[in-house]
Amino acid sequence: MSLQDKIFKNFEGKVVRKDLTKTIKGNAVVPSYVLEYLLGQHCASFDQDIIDQGLVKVKSVIKDHFVHRDEAEYVKSTIKEKGEHRIIDKLTATLNEKKDIYEATFSNLGISKVQISSDLIKKHKRLLSGGGVWCIINMGYLASEESDSSPWIIDSLKPIQISSVDIEEFINLRVDFTKEEWVDLLISSMGLEPEHFNFRSKLLQIARLIPFCENNFNFIELGPKGTGKSHIFSELSPHGILVSGGDVSQAKLFVNNSNNKIGLVGFWDVITFDEFAGSTKKPDKKLVDIMKNYMANKSFSRGRDVLGATAAFAFVGNTEHAVPYMLKNSNLFDALPKAYYDSAFLDRLHLYIPGWEISKLRNEMFTDSYGFIVDYLAEILKEMRKEDYSSFAEKFVDLDSSLTTRDREGILKTFSGLAKILYPGGTISYEETIELIEFAMESRKRVKDQLIKMDDTFENVSFVYHDKRKNKEIRIETLENIKHLHIQPDDESEENADVENEPKKETFQAKPGQIILSDNQEGVSFKMLFAAYLKEATEIKLVDPYIRYPHQFRLLLEFCSLLAELKEEDQEINLEVISWNEPDEKLNESIENFKEVAESVFDLGIHMEYDMNPNVHDRSIRANNGWKIILGRGLDIYLKPEGRFNIADVMPEKRKCKACEITYIRQ
Repeated sequence: MSLQDKIFKNFEGKVVRKDLTKTIKGNAVVPSYVLEYLLGQHCASFDQDIIDQGLVKVKSVIKDHFVHRDEAEYVKSTIKEKGEHRIIDKLTATLNEKKDIYEATFSNLGISKVQISSDLIKKHKRLLSGGGVWCIINMGYLASEESDSSPWIIDSLKPIQISSVDIEEFINLRVDFTKEEWVDLLISSMGLEPEHFNFRSKLLQIARLIPFCENNFNFIELGPKGTGKSHIFSELSPHGILVSGGDVSQAKLFVNNSNNKIGLVGFWDVITFDEFAGSTKKPDKKLVDIMKNYMANKSFSRGRDVLGATAAFAFVGNTEHAVPYMLKNSNLFDALPKAYYDSAFLDRLHLYIPGWEISKLRNEMFTDSYGFIVDYLAEILKEMRKEDYSSFAEKFVDLDSSLTTRDREGILKTFSGLAKILYPGGTISYEETIELIEFAMESRKRVKDQLIKMDDTFENVSFVYHDKRKNKEIRIETLENIKHLHIQPDDESEENADVENEPKKETFQAKPGQIILSDNQEGVSFKMLFAAYLKEATEIKLVDPYIRYPHQFRLLLEFCSLLAELKEEDQEINLEVISWNEPDEKLNESIENFKEVAESVFDLGIHMEYDMNPNVHDRSIRANNGWKIILGRGLDIYLKPEGRFNIADVMPEKRKCKACEITYIRQ
C-alpha cells in the first residue's frame, strides 16, 4: 500500500490534497487553515470527480461569502438589500462599559460597534483577545432611527475551526505508520514536498510546530529571508497569532493597566514576534523585563494579582551576516535589537533553529500530496499541550550534571515537544530517543554558546549525555561549530578553540578511524575526505553499485579530478570502477556513461576500467598504498544544490551533505 493510500485509509475526512489550497486562494488575504477548513468539508476525497465538484463549491463560497476589502461596500449593500447574508470575515470584540454591551469590529468589511450577544462572547472568548478570529457570520440589517445605533445585526457566528478531535483515535492510527512515513505526512501537512528534504531538514521544519504543542515554549529562529519562518506561524493554526516585533506593547501583550484587560498571553497558545531581528529597532525595555519574567516563571502581574498563562513565545527574524562572520566577529544573536540583546532574556530560550540550514522555498518544494487538514492538526497539537513527555528521555539517557537548570529545561522541553509530534502516545524506542535528545541538546547549545561569548558570568558547561544502554558519554556539538570552528563532538578542549588562529582543514591526516557526516553539514570535499589516504597510490578500486544518475557520474568525474591532482604529471593511475544498474535500457545507458567518463579522464593520466556486477552491495575504495575506505553512501554524499545557479556547483565545500559514515582501515 502506498503512503498516500495509507494516509487516506486511516484519516479519511481529515486530510486534503495540499495543492488545492493554492488553487482556491487566489488573491484572498486569508490563512490556509480557513481555506482548508472549507476544503475539508467539500474536497476530502481521493475521487477526482468529488474533488472537482468540491472545488466548485469552495470557490463559490469564497466568491459569494468571503469579504475582500475592495468589495466591502458591495457586500454591505448585499446585506442591506437581502436583509441577511452569510459572510466570512475576521472579527474582534470589545466591551463597551458605558452601554454595558459587547461590540464587534469586522476586519475586511470595515464596520465597527456592531452589538454582539453576551452568549456568543461566553462561547467564543477569544473574540476579546484583540487579535481577531476568522468566523462564518450570518449578518442581518435593520435600520434604526437612533443615531448611535448600528443597523448591522449578528444573527449567528461560527469560528472557523474544527469542533473537536479524538486524540485517542489519532494516537492509535499513528501505529500504522513507520517513523519515515509519519515524518513525511507531517511535512506534507505543512505544504512541503518531502522528497526535497533530508531527515535533519525535515526535523528542523517539524521543530517549528513545538510551540503549538508545548506550553510556555520559548523558540527562536534567525536566518536568511524566504525560508518560510513566518508562514508556519501565521497559516497553520487558529490558536496562534503573528505580531510585528516592533508593534507590541505591555498593554497588548500582558495587561492594560488603564482598564485591567488581559492581553494576548491570556488568549493565544502561540504568540509569534515577526521581523524580530533588526539592530536599529528600539523595543520598550520595560516590556522586555516583563517578558523575561513571564518566560522564566510562566506568570505576569495584574495589579496585586499574579496570573499564570501557557502561551508560547516564538521569535523569528533575519540575520544580517553570514554564519562564519558572526561566529568569528560577534555571535549568532548579533541581529537582535539592543533591548533584546540581553543575556538574561536570551537564556530563557529553549531552542534556536539555525535558519541558515533551511532551504529557501521554491515552487517545486510545495507538495500536491495529501496531508492533514491544518485545522485538524492544529487541534491535535493543542490537545497535546496537556501532556508532558520530557520524562521519557530518562529511560535511556542522563544529562550531564554541569548543565544548568535552564539548559536542562530547554533540552527536555524540546525533546518533549518533538516526541509528542512524532510519537504521540509515548511509544519511543532507544534509537528514536537518542535522535531527538541529540537534536534538542544541539538546539540549546546553540543558545548557550552565544551567551558565553556575550557575558563572562556564564560558565562553560558540558553538553554531554550518558547513554545508559552503551554506558558511554556522548558529547554534542552544533553543526556550524563543526564546520566553521573545526570543533568535533569528541573534542574535549572545545572551549579552548582559538577561532582566529585555527587553520582551515582541507584534508584529514591519514590515520585509521571513522568520521560521521551529518545531514546538512557543509565544508566537506572529496579532497578533505580522501586526499591523505590516496597519496602515492597507483592502483585504486572503487566499488559503488549506485553510480547511475547524471549527478553521480559528475561526482565520479570529480573523484577522478582529485586523483589527477594528487599524482605527478608524468605518473599514471589505474582506476577500476565496479557498479551496477537494472538490466534494461538503463544498464546500457550507464555503460555508455562510464565509457564517456573513461575517455574524458584518459588525458589526465587516469586509466579507468569499469565492470557492471549485479552482486556488489557494499561501497568502498581500495588503494595499493595500504588503505581501504568504507563508504556509507558511496560517492553520492551531497544533497542536490538548490536553484539553477548555486556556488555549490563549483565549490564542493559549500554543498550540504547527506548523513553517512566513512571508515578508514589500514591494511
